Amino acid sequence: MTTLKTWVSVPHNSDFSIYNLPFGIFSANDDQPRAGIAIGAQIVDLVVVSELGLIEVNANYFNQSTLNEFIALGKKITNKVRLDIQQLLVIENSPLKNHPEAFVQQEDVTMHLPVQVGDYTDFYSSIEHATNVGKMFRDPENALLPNWRHIPVGYHGRASSIVVSGTDIHRPMGQVKTNEMETPVFQASGRLDFELEMGFIVGKTTQLGERIAVENASEHIFGLVLFNDWSARDIQKWEYVPLGPFLGKSFASSMSPWIVTLEALEPFKVQGPKQEPAVLSYLQYEGAKNYDIQLEVGMSSKSSEETIISCSNFKYMYWNMMQQLAHHTVNGCNVNVGDVMASGTISGKDESSYGSLLEISWGGKKPFELKDGSKRTFIEDNDTITLKGFAEKEGVRVGFGEVTGTILPSK
Repeated sequence: MTTLKTWVSVPHNSDFSIYNLPFGIFSANDDQPRAGIAIGAQIVDLVVVSELGLIEVNANYFNQSTLNEFIALGKKITNKVRLDIQQLLVIENSPLKNHPEAFVQQEDVTMHLPVQVGDYTDFYSSIEHATNVGKMFRDPENALLPNWRHIPVGYHGRASSIVVSGTDIHRPMGQVKTNEMETPVFQASGRLDFELEMGFIVGKTTQLGERIAVENASEHIFGLVLFNDWSARDIQKWEYVPLGPFLGKSFASSMSPWIVTLEALEPFKVQGPKQEPAVLSYLQYEGAKNYDIQLEVGMSSKSSEETIISCSNFKYMYWNMMQQLAHHTVNGCNVNVGDVMASGTISGKDESSYGSLLEISWGGKKPFELKDGSKRTFIEDNDTITLKGFAEKEGVRVGFGEVTGTILPSK
């Protein structure tokens, strides 16, 4: 990895190192939202840099409330913008040194959802998570359904309720029926959960009937975000047969504001788990397609400071993103720039790495403690969940910041 040194002050262990430079949408002082790149605790204002003539893309592409039009320019252009900014932040005689107006402090801005999400798909691609859920609700000896090792299982989710990190979520209402009840009741969810996920942003629009091959899939992925796919387990349990999740999932999903490009994550690629039995030809791939990204979940309340309740890793995924996108389009389904596809809950191999409270509390049977001594099985009102993630290798750190959300009482 080439060693880079920037003249910008970057705090030690910052997620937003000179090697990262993720894209996001921000606003300051009630100005209109616009595109920026994160470096340390600051943001490079891409509108200003473009108007100075220091990058070749017209400022109109950055003076937008989403990144969709910029992403649609294609990787040849978007990668060049990132590398040009990197060069401007590295060279000793950088013209940016004379333009402090090109920099904004992150603490002084409001971050926005970085893309207009047209469609959202949620997968179910962690074998550890799927096995745990299968043990809880089905035959422990046959935890995985027959199709699980053959296809990246997924469903079409609700795009309108994807919100940016920091957005409060009201506890959802819905129909609930326990095994003891004869008929369902309408009430607030009592088994509200988070799901530790990562999402990828589609970077290329395809036509109806067009398929994306596994070997070309990376060209269609702009970058990754942290993703918390909140889940009302009791609502979902009653509704999901035969058509799958609905109200138990559609009330909200939280997304981190910075999109880390696939190119920034290139050094952190690793081999995924061996897939047995062998997958069908359109899902077969060569080389390293998983990513070594360390993940962490913190939980806090009005009375308790944050307690780390899970430490996992994106590298555990049985089905990788390239396979997910190839499967998603193998029937000719078209995708659009800004579409979000989430990994599904990411669980590791032991209890400390489980990616949901359903697993951590084992369906509510094993309460756990927060730092103030209070106990939890699921999320209570005014609890806050924070997901963090970063990749690190040979002193180089590329991180995602965080995605956080607080649960408010039902309306």
